[in-house]
Formats: sequence, C-alpha cells, structure tokens
Amino acid sequence: MTTKVAIVDDHPMVAEGIKAILESFDDIDVVATYSSGQDIIDNAVALAPDVILLDLNMPGMNGLTTIELLLEAREETRILVLSMHDNPEYITTALSHGAMGYVLKDVPTEEIKTAIDTVMTGQRYMCTGAKGSLVPEEGEEIRDALTGREQTVLLQLAKGQSNKEVAAALNISVRTVETHRKNIKRKLGISSTAGLTRYAMEHGVMQGTGAFL
Repeated sequence: MTTKVAIVDDHPMVAEGIKAILESFDDIDVVATYSSGQDIIDNAVALAPDVILLDLNMPGMNGLTTIELLLEAREETRILVLSMHDNPEYITTALSHGAMGYVLKDVPTEEIKTAIDTVMTGQRYMCTGAKGSLVPEEGEEIRDALTGREQTVLLQLAKGQSNKEVAAALNISVRTVETHRKNIKRKLGISSTAGLTRYAMEHGVMQGTGAFL
C-alpha cells in the first residue's frame, strides 16, 4: 500500500531534499510540498495525505496552530513534526497538540521513513534525540498541556453546553468536539462532566483567566 505524504517547511531546499529522499521508496507518494501552514490547511481535504511532515517554526501561522486546524479538518491524518529543536517544551507541546511523532532534522534519512511507517501503524514515533530530551528528572511527571482549542471547548462544556451546542458555537463537527472532550478528560485525569466544570471553576477558566496545564 502506498503512503501519501505532504511536506510543509518554509525552507524550499529542506522540503525538496526530503521529497527526493522519500521518492526513492516505492511505497511513498509525495503528493505536495508547501511552505506555510495555511497552504496545507487549504489543501488537506482535497489531497487527503496519510502523513504530513510539518516544520514547527514557520512565518505566518505557526506549526502548533497548523496541527490543531489540520486535525479538525481531517483527523485521520498523522502529523509528524520535523524540527531542529530538541527542547523538551517544543516536543511535549507538539505531542499534546496532536502530533503523532517528533523527528529532528539531523536524523539519518532512513529514520524519516521509519517514522512514517511507525505512525502509519497508529503508534507514536520519537527519534532518539527527541526521546532523550524527554527523560524526566526523578519524581517528575510529564503532563500534557491543554491546547488553546481544548481550553475553549472546556469553557463551553463547563457552561453546561452539549456537544452539539459546542460544535455549533465553534463551527466544528460534533465528532471533533467529542475528540477534544476525550483528550481533555485524558489529560486532566477527569472522567465526569461535573469534574470538568469544577476544574474550570477552580482554575479560573470560567472567568477566562485560567492559563492551565
């Protein structure tokens, strides 16, 4: 089976270099290369890529916002961040926004192919450098942060709105609201709607003042 891949990087030489490498594999079809997040969002549904290789630092729309909007438009797409940053904060934030993997740009070319194959099976992929950056200190726990969109959904749910009402208010599908709701509960370790409301009130979210993890 051929995997359809789109590459998004604002450095044309990088994008073309990765494209040339991937096109040497019979089971990879590079369907497009873009230089901005907005370009891939505008074309994601029509292209229907299985995997998107995405740079985080781009002019205009940043990679994190791009991840959120891409997954709202086409949630079955696997997003693989390709970055030169091994900062733990970059990595955890990208993963919490919905990326399936994180690969540093200096990895051997075969590893990019391995990463694509891995996320296509539904598993996360972290290159060795990124994985090493995420080793927590003793007693320290890595907890995913809520994305901006998840915070907005939490605020609506805490007001007592149904999934359908939240979907209408935010102009997204009910299925997308359900996905956000599931992710919020998983990240916060809260199983009930009442618990989400209490959390929102305790952390100032109801007043729109909460910057929370």
